[in-house]
Amino acid sequence: MKKALITGVTGQDGSYLAELLLEKGYEVHGVIRRGSTFTTSRIEHLYTDPHEEGARFFLHYGDLTDGSRLVTLLQRIQPDEVYHLGAQSHVRVSFDEPEFTGNTTGLGTTRLLEAIRMIGLDCRFYQASSSEMYGATPPPQNEQTPFHPRSPYGAAKVYGYWMARNYRESYGMYAVNGILFNHESPRRGETFVTRKVTRAVGRIKAGLDKDIYLGNLDAARDWGYAKEYVDGMWRMLQAPEPGDYVLATGTSYTVRDFVQVAFDHAGLDWEKYVKFDDRYLRPAEVDSLIGDYSKAESVLGWKPRTLMPELARLMVDSDYESAMAEAAHHHASTERDATA
Repeated sequence: MKKALITGVTGQDGSYLAELLLEKGYEVHGVIRRGSTFTTSRIEHLYTDPHEEGARFFLHYGDLTDGSRLVTLLQRIQPDEVYHLGAQSHVRVSFDEPEFTGNTTGLGTTRLLEAIRMIGLDCRFYQASSSEMYGATPPPQNEQTPFHPRSPYGAAKVYGYWMARNYRESYGMYAVNGILFNHESPRRGETFVTRKVTRAVGRIKAGLDKDIYLGNLDAARDWGYAKEYVDGMWRMLQAPEPGDYVLATGTSYTVRDFVQVAFDHAGLDWEKYVKFDDRYLRPAEVDSLIGDYSKAESVLGWKPRTLMPELARLMVDSDYESAMAEAAHHHASTERDATA
């Protein structure tokens, strides 16, 4: 049975990847940070008591700023595949916390690669690179496109990309970079613009909210479905030779386009509910990202199936269902209080 270690297992991508690997018969180990509150809502449905016979999903406390802990975990688990998804992954937040972003998103990658090298672990390593590395470079972007990051997050991801390349070229390590363009789902964090929009649509439709504040509506992005992108990650580590691959849809939509599709799906006029707040503007904006996934298609047999309009609609449906459940719970609580 193959073993996989996932950093960032509690995130959107980590939860979908854990599901996929468990379906494929892997033993899956996830690294989570210790906190006073649990952040495991996306993976609770996967977890079983590790004492139960046949358990194949295990969680371990660890942090990307603690290199010695990473060494201990790798020695103990001895994974065949390491999927490094953990990071401070919010672009806007990286302007407020550039040092922390560099320490986790950038140096965290080095600590993990060096831990693998130090203990002589024979494994395959996936580095979660990002389309934000391209930044101001005009689209379309592929594996040969020069990087020009426009945020501390993008710069930290460029550093991580080159560290993975250097460990591959210097030590013969099987290390790949998956350069993923924006990918969304109902599990996307609520502070990311797509999920912020679909959650607001669901709550407005359910009568829980009245408006939503957004920043730049003209930024153009290549949006895909996260559940499909984790399959691409797995395919990268099954290839005979390590390489770097773009995963994208090859299509471009603005934030305004996404907003319109989401509100239209709920039968709402977006202009009545969307308000502007310059706090959501970035000091330096990335105007347009469109990925060329032809290498992934030809080498890995991967291609996207879900484009932005369908993605926005499925996210709205999920968030509306959650909002209606919350509204029903609130209504029931109010009635109980009234009769008490």
